[in-house]
Amino acid sequence: MSTATSPAPSTTPAKNRLRTPALARETWAALAIGIIWLVVLADALFGPDIIVNNAGGFTRIPSAIVLAFFAWLATRVVAKHGLGQPWKEPD
Repeated sequence: MSTATSPAPSTTPAKNRLRTPALARETWAALAIGIIWLVVLADALFGPDIIVNNAGGFTRIPSAIVLAFFAWLATRVVAKHGLGQPWKEPD
C-alpha cells in the first residue's frame, strides 16, 4: 500500500508578504483619485452653472470650478493616506 504525500506549503518571503497589501492599498488609492477627477470632468461637460443675480446682470460660474476645489482637497487626503508610507507591523 502506498501513501501520497501532500506538497509542502509554500512560504512566501516576508518581503513579498508585506508588499502585497501596500500594492493593493496604492491601487485602490489611485483608482479613487481617478474616479474623483472623472466626476469633475463629467460635471464640467454635463453639469449646471451657478447663476448669481447681480445689480448689473447675471454672472454664470461653471459648477466644475467649485467641485474641482473640493476634488483637489479630496485628492490630497487620499494621496496622503493611500500613497504614503505603509504601516509598519510590529515584529
